[in-house]
Amino acid sequence: MRLKKARIQKYRSIRDTGYFDIEEGKTILVGPNEAGKTALLEALQRINPPGGIRNFDALRDYPRSEFNDIISGKTQFQDTTTVEGHFSLEPEDKEAITEEFRECDYVFGRRVDNSAWHMLTGGPSTTTYGDLKKDLSRLCAHLDAQRQARPDLATSVPSLLLSSITQNWPDAEEIKGHRAAELRAWLDKIFPLVEEGNEIEEKRYDAIMAAVGVEERRYDALKILNQRLPVFIRFRDYFRVRPLVHLGHLAQRLETNVLDGDYYDYGNQCLLRLLGFTARELSDLGNAEEPEPGNVDAMQRYRDQLDRRSYQLNAASVRLTEELRSVWKPDAKRGEAERLRIVADGQYLKVVVEDDLGVEIELDQRSEGFQWLVSFFIVFFAEAADKHKNAILLLDEPGLSLHGLKQQDFRSTISRLAASNQTLYTTHSPFLVGPDELNLVRVVEMTDRTIGTKVHTNVTAEDPAALLPLQEALGYDLAQSLFAQQRNLVLESLTDYWYVEAVAQLLREANIVDLNEKIALVPASSAAKIAYYATILHARKLKVAAILDSDSSGNGAINQDALVHTLGNKSVLRTKDAYSGPVSQPKIEDMLRETLVELGKNGAGWDIAAAASAQPERPITEIFASEIGDFSKYRLAKEFVRWTRDHKASDLSYKERSQWKALIEKINSILK
Repeated sequence: MRLKKARIQKYRSIRDTGYFDIEEGKTILVGPNEAGKTALLEALQRINPPGGIRNFDALRDYPRSEFNDIISGKTQFQDTTTVEGHFSLEPEDKEAITEEFRECDYVFGRRVDNSAWHMLTGGPSTTTYGDLKKDLSRLCAHLDAQRQARPDLATSVPSLLLSSITQNWPDAEEIKGHRAAELRAWLDKIFPLVEEGNEIEEKRYDAIMAAVGVEERRYDALKILNQRLPVFIRFRDYFRVRPLVHLGHLAQRLETNVLDGDYYDYGNQCLLRLLGFTARELSDLGNAEEPEPGNVDAMQRYRDQLDRRSYQLNAASVRLTEELRSVWKPDAKRGEAERLRIVADGQYLKVVVEDDLGVEIELDQRSEGFQWLVSFFIVFFAEAADKHKNAILLLDEPGLSLHGLKQQDFRSTISRLAASNQTLYTTHSPFLVGPDELNLVRVVEMTDRTIGTKVHTNVTAEDPAALLPLQEALGYDLAQSLFAQQRNLVLESLTDYWYVEAVAQLLREANIVDLNEKIALVPASSAAKIAYYATILHARKLKVAAILDSDSSGNGAINQDALVHTLGNKSVLRTKDAYSGPVSQPKIEDMLRETLVELGKNGAGWDIAAAASAQPERPITEIFASEIGDFSKYRLAKEFVRWTRDHKASDLSYKERSQWKALIEKINSILK
């Protein structure tokens, strides 16, 4: 199953995050220091943590400023749900439960006292006595008549027997627990009186029996889904694997719990679980003396133990090496790491790296970034264990010690992991947020400690520091793309970039028109700055064109001498060149007018249909801005990008497809 949305309350800096959406693959949490990102991951992990992870501790985890409410009895632990997750069911989950519950969502919550609750949303509603009363009366009338006609059946009068059971039941009484058991027992007892071949009464009997069993079947479905709940694996920088471990000392620390609550040995414990040994087992093998040569059985057992250790160490080494190579991409010419080896040498367990020359060095002599990657994969594989395919990864500031370019490589690794393991990670790094991943971002901020941590599904924040990684990511991508392509199309804004990119992909997939993939889309921060971008690109002998809205800002930009001198009028497109509606100064959003009106209502709850219909000559963004108090062009564009994932070009109106086809053909013609 996949986590769809979550909510966290009363946990450290968090008062109430509100519900926030989780992406099916990876979700990126960005925000400044002390915003509560780590607390979010910690709370999420408590939904279903792997073994050995500390549970909630009210004394330390409940918001300190409100703890007196617990002491005074004003608030009860059992009334406080700390973390709540809503999960969608995957095909294998649906196959495991009855059909009537397969379209439900599974909801799981854990309270601050570590008790838990769960429920299903959707499916058949809970049956009440009032729902069954009429059918029970009609069935009783039939049964009483059958009893009079069948004196050979020595049974009680069905209606009287039912009355003795239900005499104190109000209509709102839910049919579950002992109520359902009593009613089911009555139905079993009177079944022989149901006239055979009477389809109406047989159908009525079956319907009542099915309704009586709804809650039992719901309970069975909940029990099955609870067993299939994903394990939440959280990785932090200090879950570090030590390159040299004294097995005897580690075994003693673990057995005596000397470092209880400390994560110093956590990475090495994961390494041992991955190997399939305890520290004591490996320590004893290191101390074991070779049997006398004449004792064949003892010698064979001794050899088997050593071989088992060797084979398991080798298997783990191979697996880790494969994963590391997929990210690290070693350069043999520079002598970078080619192979990771886990070696048992007496009382020492060593993690060494072998380069292409066969030279072995300890892990701690490699870079911090390389050590981090090794530790990450060891902890991931160990914690996932047999639940590898049903684990949700929570990564706290992954890859901080990696070089920026290595972080970019690791970003693709996270995407690969997220294909099978839903992943949430926090970051400050622009290299871990791709320019095409802004729809995956959740902004975490805490502007007021009395309000606590909040999570924004849309890219917005009161604190500018929260958005800094996104700005840096876009800036870096822009800097890289400026001189990379021979053909460049400069756009007024980031939202224009999203619209052009998304619509072009829809039309490409539908074989309507294909925007030349060699054209780089370059968003400027405003129409006024298009001239600067165009000048720089043109100076590099690159082909350049620009798209301007046909509004006052676009008119101002087109009149700039620098832009006209650099590109000429033929290389500057206006939205009105492809737009065919009544708006006199159309913006790029007006070329998607019908879709955005519908999307605004269904996606963001912004219903402007009546206003848009009454004012067909007015730009659609102006109508949104005047009708909706919290309207955001960025949110509208983001909703459109999200919409295109599950829709096709045919879902656009004919007029919209025609306008965009004309615009893309003009772009291709200018930048051919």
